[in-house]
Amino acid sequence: MMKHAWDSYRQYGWGHNELKPIAKKGHSTNIFGSSQMGATIVDALDTLYIMGLHDEFKDGQEWIEQNLDFSVNAEVSVFEVNIRFIGGLLAAYYLSGQEVFKVKAVQLAEKLLPAFNTPTGIPWAMVNLKSGVGRNWGWASAGSSILAEFGTLHMEFVHLTYLTGNPAYYQKVMHIRKLLAKMDRPNGLYPNYLNPRTGRWGQHHTSVGGLGDSFYEYLLKAWLMSDKTDTEARKTYDDAIEAIERHLIRKSNGGLTFIGEWKNGHLERKMGHLTCFAGGMFALGADGSPDDKAGHYLQLGAEIAHTCHESYDRTVLKLGPEAFKFDSGLEAVAVRQNEKYYILRPEVIETYWYMWRFTHDPKYRQWGWEAVQAIDKYCRVSGGFSGVKDVYSSNPTYDDVQQSFFLAETLKYLYLLFSSDELLPLENWVFNTEAHPLPVLHLDGRCWM
Repeated sequence: MMKHAWDSYRQYGWGHNELKPIAKKGHSTNIFGSSQMGATIVDALDTLYIMGLHDEFKDGQEWIEQNLDFSVNAEVSVFEVNIRFIGGLLAAYYLSGQEVFKVKAVQLAEKLLPAFNTPTGIPWAMVNLKSGVGRNWGWASAGSSILAEFGTLHMEFVHLTYLTGNPAYYQKVMHIRKLLAKMDRPNGLYPNYLNPRTGRWGQHHTSVGGLGDSFYEYLLKAWLMSDKTDTEARKTYDDAIEAIERHLIRKSNGGLTFIGEWKNGHLERKMGHLTCFAGGMFALGADGSPDDKAGHYLQLGAEIAHTCHESYDRTVLKLGPEAFKFDSGLEAVAVRQNEKYYILRPEVIETYWYMWRFTHDPKYRQWGWEAVQAIDKYCRVSGGFSGVKDVYSSNPTYDDVQQSFFLAETLKYLYLLFSSDELLPLENWVFNTEAHPLPVLHLDGRCWM
């Protein structure tokens, strides 16, 4: 599947950010600005390397050496460029030892730093790589920055300081953490929106799905990546998870554990596909949780995995919808037409993989194999892989996009699910939110920050 996805991109979309596998041409979304930055190449590199596809890896490396240029007049998403490009380049560097990836990661990181020039130090959502001018998404609450965006820079930026000796990267992300620690949190929950001019929360929406998700993930992973020395990150994670359990996690009438969303003082009984990553997060954070609650969190991870598997199993295609409800009688199914699509997302498979690593219960491989067969049957087209618009329809229409995260995450997690634990052991590697593995930093008490 990886070879089909990569070869199709190589043939029809090379150098473009993504591929339209049916039209057989390049595709780009606004998160990468107007420029052709080869997002799929950078995002897929480490997957190619891990799978032993070394000729393909070499092709990607050559394109990066010759064509990857960040001095373009393009307005890009700071978050997306960080997790896909900087994360992808750093992982490729750590896996292969090829210096060019480190050099490119640092060049790009320097272009992102102007995004932090705000009154509070909370970065803008977007920055122009050439001019350094930043701004926020027009749709976000009253000019706010988004929790999952400014809260998902820590892993990569700590590694940048580690590799360059330049403390600026570390200081920027630690400043964000310190500012959040001082702020009042309604019900102990972090709202999804924060205004970078005033330092005040926007709307009081809280989610473990889109807009919130990877903020919580990176608190836990900051602790893991520090070889468990960053206890402040662990404590912040534990406190956040406790509030999430109290206010957002519920059991449906049919016995399915789900994570809802807090909106304007009430709980919406709806869970997004993106939220399904949390099963893996709870399992990953089980060891080291307070008050002997390791067993509890492993169990909670298993329950979320089960709920998310049900969201797949209750469709015609056996692929999960973008979002699903837990209302009267209808459970783990999408209700609105615009929530019935599957765009090759990885989060459910990511959770299967973590649950497999921590329990070795064969059902997780079984569930993963169901997903493999469904993707191969309904998403594979002659020019690559495409998302589908309705997982409840037996003859679905395609969205005609092969997402870069399909190669970076979905296929990597599937491959790891059927590989030995010795391939990228979790004691030594921490995966960023785009599934790019970064090594645990054993700093032997050296205070390099």
